[in-house]
Amino acid sequence: MRRLALLLVTALLAGCSVAGGDEADGRTTVTFRLWDEQVAKAYEQSFAAFEKAHPDIRVAVQLVPWADYWTKLPADIAAGTAADIYWTNTSNFGLYADNGQLLPVEPDPGWTPSVVQLYTRHGKLWGVPQLWDSIALYYNNDLVSAAGVDPATLTWDPTGRNDTFRAAARRLTVDSAGRHAGEAGFDPDKIRTYGFNAAFDQQAILWDFVGSNGGTWQNGDTFDFADQPKTVQAVQYLVDLINSDHVAPSAADTNTNGDKALQLFTQGKLALFQSGPYHLKSVQEGAGFRWGLAPMLRGPAGRVGVVHGVAAVASAKTPHRDATVAVLDWIGSADGIRPIAEGGYAFPGVTAAQPAFVEYWRKRGVDLQPFLDSSTGTTFPAPVGPRVGAGGTAYTPILQQVFLGRLGVAPGLRQAQDAGNAAMKG
Repeated sequence: MRRLALLLVTALLAGCSVAGGDEADGRTTVTFRLWDEQVAKAYEQSFAAFEKAHPDIRVAVQLVPWADYWTKLPADIAAGTAADIYWTNTSNFGLYADNGQLLPVEPDPGWTPSVVQLYTRHGKLWGVPQLWDSIALYYNNDLVSAAGVDPATLTWDPTGRNDTFRAAARRLTVDSAGRHAGEAGFDPDKIRTYGFNAAFDQQAILWDFVGSNGGTWQNGDTFDFADQPKTVQAVQYLVDLINSDHVAPSAADTNTNGDKALQLFTQGKLALFQSGPYHLKSVQEGAGFRWGLAPMLRGPAGRVGVVHGVAAVASAKTPHRDATVAVLDWIGSADGIRPIAEGGYAFPGVTAAQPAFVEYWRKRGVDLQPFLDSSTGTTFPAPVGPRVGAGGTAYTPILQQVFLGRLGVAPGLRQAQDAGNAAMKG
């Protein structure tokens, strides 16, 4: 049995009451918070099995929508009313870890190594991996076949020397008169079908293009993207796809609607949709056409994608640590996490449960190998740090202006970097 209990019991006790507590029937309630409504159903199933084996513990699932999650969580932590266990991402856990708000856990060899690495800070692991995602290329089989495009072979190159992607994206982009992007008379204001989802989507697009061009985004706890010529070059390529080549939806639409590209794809109005497994359910349910998965686009540095993960962390202020440890131990096991995999919701953070997720989609005719290959290939790190969330919030509106074409790429990145780093300094 992993050494979770040893580490948690020896951690210093700080603060007092949180959301969980002891009931009149003698059972201890451990509260568990997350933001995903679909995955919450899997946890309810998991915790039902847990409670049968631990009749003295009740687990109460708290669902807080993403739109409110990162406003409510810091307020609850400050008030001492945070859940005993809660989901976090890499942009936000560092501040809580550094401020002594979290309990450290001991890594388990059965956990996904990339997620363990993401949540390791100052030599300690601060969360139990719950799920992970990588990036691949969804494609509309009818559209790519009609255009003679093989999505598995596409390469982008900002110098143009080895670029096969830009021409393919133009062939896949069609206006209301049937003209392709780049052809005489093509009307960019009346596009019927777009080629690709270039957008200010950091996880699925921006950081992957930066990484596959050999650029960087962060150095330590400091953003450095404006200082890196290859990063500037990659962003310029993306902005040109939108505003010069007109093969991607306008940033006026995608900046304000993060699901716009997904909606266009499921409507048959977008041929290539680079994204993660978090959209598998939506595509499966919404697409009325044949679709498939291919490897993500290859750049000058190869196929380099973001592998991100969600971890469950425990509040250092929980007054019932033994029960909290028991729940953490359960959701860090294959049995505890398997409902997430078997329901087809996400790649689980416990490797032994991963085949169940792959099998769920295989039975539905979807081969997840491109996601698996992306996760084991060269990867690009999502930003981390105690105040990286504040930095991202500060630079986002500036980079949105860059993608709209209202700010030049190089000066816009410089302005965004300065704003982001200033915000991270507090």
